[in-house]
Amino acid sequence: MRLLTAVLRTIRHSRRLAIGLIILGVLILLALFSPLIAKAIGGGQDPIELAAYDRWLVPGPKHLLGTDQFGRDVFAMVVKALAVSLQIGAIAGVISTVVGVIVAFVAGYKGGWIDGILSTFTGILLVIPTFPLLIALSAYAKNVSLFQVGVMISIFSWPFAAKTIRSQVLSLRTRPYVDLARVGKARDIEIIVTELLPNLLPFIGVGFASSALGAIFGLVGLEIIGLGPGGVIDLGQIIFNAIGTGALTLGAWPMFVVPIGLLTLLFAALNMVNIGLEEVYNPRLRGVAGE
Repeated sequence: MRLLTAVLRTIRHSRRLAIGLIILGVLILLALFSPLIAKAIGGGQDPIELAAYDRWLVPGPKHLLGTDQFGRDVFAMVVKALAVSLQIGAIAGVISTVVGVIVAFVAGYKGGWIDGILSTFTGILLVIPTFPLLIALSAYAKNVSLFQVGVMISIFSWPFAAKTIRSQVLSLRTRPYVDLARVGKARDIEIIVTELLPNLLPFIGVGFASSALGAIFGLVGLEIIGLGPGGVIDLGQIIFNAIGTGALTLGAWPMFVVPIGLLTLLFAALNMVNIGLEEVYNPRLRGVAGE
C-alpha cells in the first residue's frame, strides 16, 4: 500500500510521466489482448495465416487496415507484432538492467581498483558501435530465437544503465545514514538493499526504459535489413515487407504507416517516462521544467 501511494504521488508530480505511462499502458493492454483481437478478426480462422483472405484488400469494415501480399489481415499482424516488439524490449530491458545494476553497485560501492576496472570496461563498451556488431552476430547466427536476439541486444545495452546508476551510488555511499548503517555493523549487502537500492529505483527505471527502447529499435533495424529472428512477426518485419513489396504504391499504406506510428508512440511514451522521472527526482531539472 505504501509503495502504491509513493507511485501515485510520483505520477502526480509530473504530467509528462503520467501521459507516458498512460500511452504505454494502452499499448501494453493492446499487446496483451492481441490473441483475443486476432480471434475476433478471424471469426474462427487465423487471420494471419497465409492466403486467409484475398491479397491487397483495401482498408474497410471487415479488414480495418486491409490485407498484405499473402492475404493476411494487417490489423491482426500489427497487434501481434506490437506484442513481439514489447516482448523483446522487456527481455533486453530486464537483462541489461540487472547486469547494469550489479556492475554499478559493485563498482560504485566498493570503489578503488574494482571501480577502475569495471568503469574502464563499461566505457569501452559504450564507445563500441553496437549496431554493426548486432548485424554481424545476426548474420552468422542461424535460426536465432526471439529470446536469443534479446540477449544479444542486452549485451551491448547494459553499460548505459551501469554508468548512470554508478554515479548515483558514488554520491549516496557517503551519506550520513549509510555511515550510520556501517557503524551499526550492517553488512554491505544489507546496506545496498535497504539503504541504497530504494533511493535508486527511479534511476533504475530510467535505465530499464532506455534499454527497452534501444532493444525495440535495434530489432526493427535488423528486420528492415532482413536479419531478424525467423518465425515471428514484429513491427520491423511489417515495415520491411511494405518497403519490399511497394505497398504504398499499391494503396496498402497501413502496412507502412501504422507500424511507424506505433513505434513513434512507443518512443514518445518511454521518453516521457524518462523525462518525467528526471523531473521528479532531479531538483535542477524540475526547476527548469517549471519555468
